[in-house]
Amino acid sequence: MSVIVVAPDSFKGSATAAVVASALAEGWASERPRDHLVLVPMADGGEGTLDAFATAVPGAIRRPVRVLGPAGVEVDTGWLELPDDTALVELADTSGLGRMPELAPFAAHTVGFGQAIAAALDGGASALLLGIGGSASTDGGAGALLALGARLLDAAGRDIPLGNRGLAVLDRVDFSELRALPDSGARILSDVTSPLVGPAGAAAVFGRQKGAAEADLRVLEAGLRRLADVLRDAGVTASPDAPGAGAAGGAGFGLLAWGAHMAPGAAAVGEALSLPAAIGRADAVITGEGRYDAQSAAGKVPEYVAGLARGAGVPILLAAGSIQAPTEAFAGAVALADLAGGADAAIADPQRWGRSAGAALAAHYSSRQRH
Repeated sequence: MSVIVVAPDSFKGSATAAVVASALAEGWASERPRDHLVLVPMADGGEGTLDAFATAVPGAIRRPVRVLGPAGVEVDTGWLELPDDTALVELADTSGLGRMPELAPFAAHTVGFGQAIAAALDGGASALLLGIGGSASTDGGAGALLALGARLLDAAGRDIPLGNRGLAVLDRVDFSELRALPDSGARILSDVTSPLVGPAGAAAVFGRQKGAAEADLRVLEAGLRRLADVLRDAGVTASPDAPGAGAAGGAGFGLLAWGAHMAPGAAAVGEALSLPAAIGRADAVITGEGRYDAQSAAGKVPEYVAGLARGAGVPILLAAGSIQAPTEAFAGAVALADLAGGADAAIADPQRWGRSAGAALAAHYSSRQRH
């Protein structure tokens, strides 16, 4: 009997991390029924982070709140109160792509994220964990700052429109009513290291997934540059070149401007879930995500989990919706799209093909053991 830790991220737009972990485990058990499977669904600050903490932290309490969603319609969401009076707020659940009936790259905003943060402060949070990722907008966190008390004004002293479209007419900011950070500060959970602007910035790298056409990217970029310039002129020291400033459509930059600090998202979630200890007792580990590509090695869940496994001297296996980067660092790897005969089929039934992937990895593991 072997102890197998199953610690994937969500397959975004297809299945939650919990669903993926269960499917992989079922497939593995079909091949190796005597193994003991330990399921640790993961997240990196994006979608599923709140659920991961809620499952892992005894005494965590979900606090419901109604906020303005990124499409301009109110949505029901919540923040998580942890036993030490830390509050966790997840951008994906308040202002994420999943809240958009249709993509709107210039109109979508992060007001709801800021409103949820404000609700956590009103609830007595002494520290904040701010999970960012999966944002529907490229507003540089302007909406969140607005909800926290900032004013963003045009040359006539009027409030600018929400979303990136408003940044084009931004002339000055008024932070006199901006809410203070809680006593123990705020940490931004993200494993995206992109700067705010430039070829590796928020618009260039992530604008298309938020619905931007090629010609739109330059306009989105110009808005973010305008925001950075106006904040600099106002004396804000946050740098648009800081690693992570471009995360979540530039929401990382807005939070840095508020005074929050970046923290590795996957590592924070992993510690909360006691993943390092679980891997230390394992004989093998399975990780994965929806698309394993060149960005995956930049601190996302699979690379974090793989690093723990290698440190413990444990084989690491990969299951992904699609694989678009070398996998030589893994003891075995399988893409659901290959098993299903295409990405669309894999996305349509991730549980079926997740089970198939788990079974394929188990067979590969057994073959390695025999040799």
